[in-house]
Amino acid sequence: MSKIKLSKQFIKNTVKLALNEDLYPSGDITSDLINNDKLVSVKLISNQNAVIGGLLFAKEAFSFIDSKIKFHIKKKDGSKVSKGSLIASIKGKAKNILIAERVALNFLSHISGIATKTNELAKLAGKKTKICCTRKTIPNLRVMQKYAVKLGGGTNHRFNLSDEYLIKDNHIASSDLKSLVLKAIKNKKGKKITVEVDTIKQLKSILGLKFNTVLLDNMSIKNLKKSVKIAKKYYETEASGNVTLKNVKAIASTGVNRISVGSITHSAPAIDFKLEI
Repeated sequence: MSKIKLSKQFIKNTVKLALNEDLYPSGDITSDLINNDKLVSVKLISNQNAVIGGLLFAKEAFSFIDSKIKFHIKKKDGSKVSKGSLIASIKGKAKNILIAERVALNFLSHISGIATKTNELAKLAGKKTKICCTRKTIPNLRVMQKYAVKLGGGTNHRFNLSDEYLIKDNHIASSDLKSLVLKAIKNKKGKKITVEVDTIKQLKSILGLKFNTVLLDNMSIKNLKKSVKIAKKYYETEASGNVTLKNVKAIASTGVNRISVGSITHSAPAIDFKLEI
């Protein structure tokens, strides 16, 4: 399994691209109206209860524009904060702080949003069931988003298509379930194998074959419970499909080991932060 590497260079490169997007071709023409010698002290405050994530991205945004800006972190990534909490204090030239403000807050809002949504689901699922992310991520931001999932108490699923075999419904529709599983077993070379099934009949057709995880997709709670009972002696079990805050507890109560949730990366609500001068 590929490891998530949130290196200093990755953060720097990602922030640089974001700032280039925001400042091309003529810079911040509005902030240019401000006297560049004016020094200000700014508070970064959370407007919501949240799990914080992305502070190093925010810090890099300010540093990239002006290395003399002081960004003092008050809450660490992964910490839970309440509405009104002071997240960081910032000191420097007003013009340069304003140039970097939106990019810094965008990273912070998005990463914190994923961490917060993951944490909400993880608490409802309980300690015995893991909440997993998927490959439903914003292109080129997967490392960042999967990092956010871990901050929220979730577990990273495969990072890319080379990490493990994941035989899904469209693979099966293009071939034959049992033959695909047997080919994966023959070619696995140390890779894990996960097989998706939609019905109890499909599950029974491959029961006993030597793979790692059975992914029970879009099943009713009744069928999910039956499937877990059948499969748990042989495989790790995972549930997926339309998982929400309303039904995640019921899904976890079936005894499934993992629940994969695409929405924690592709549509987690952003957390609202503000800068107060």
